[in-house]
Amino acid sequence: MSDPLDTRALAEIIGCTPDDPTLYDLALTHGSTGRADYQRLEFLGDRVLGLVLASELYTRFPAASEGEMSSRLHVLASGATCAAIAQRLDLPSLIRFGAQARSDGGRYSDNIAADAIEALIGALYLDRGIDAARAFILAEWGAMIDGQQAAPKHPKAALQEWALARGRRPPEYEIVSREGPDHAPRFRVAVRVGKLARAEAEGASKQAAEKAAAAALLAELEGQEK
Repeated sequence: MSDPLDTRALAEIIGCTPDDPTLYDLALTHGSTGRADYQRLEFLGDRVLGLVLASELYTRFPAASEGEMSSRLHVLASGATCAAIAQRLDLPSLIRFGAQARSDGGRYSDNIAADAIEALIGALYLDRGIDAARAFILAEWGAMIDGQQAAPKHPKAALQEWALARGRRPPEYEIVSREGPDHAPRFRVAVRVGKLARAEAEGASKQAAEKAAAAALLAELEGQEK
């Protein structure tokens, strides 16, 4: 039997007392338990998060183009950002796992952490409405929005621009390895710009590993130019 939901710890995270604890119980239940899990709430929460962030970007950056706002939103709503916020809140400590997923380290999976915080947002939206969901999102994402003085470039896009500006071949990516169970995989990806340079990095998804590898290679190449 799973441990009961720690509603006190949950209330500290979301900033209010849950009206319907069953929604949050579902939001914090991983599929490995064999019970109904958080996937539907994750789907809903992802859309609520995107709407709130998009609305806030539209309001805070009145001179930004559609492309600039899209770049900002991509970073703010990314799996890496969601996972970092979930880990900072220690949300994974409230997730119920099956025995195998627990022993496989599901508690430390960035993918699961990101999914869980989106599911939590979905539960909060259904339980307390859009205003409560918006208050939570702005409390946790607000500093990042304020800190975006310029629309950030995705590392893969920035690396491609660097290569094209210097007449180099576009970056090429390849998966070096994939390890871990299906619910908590680890990818290692390599990227190179012709024969000029190469870098490798790991991530909880192929996309995350490619992003990290691109950032590492770009930093190396820019460092060589100084």
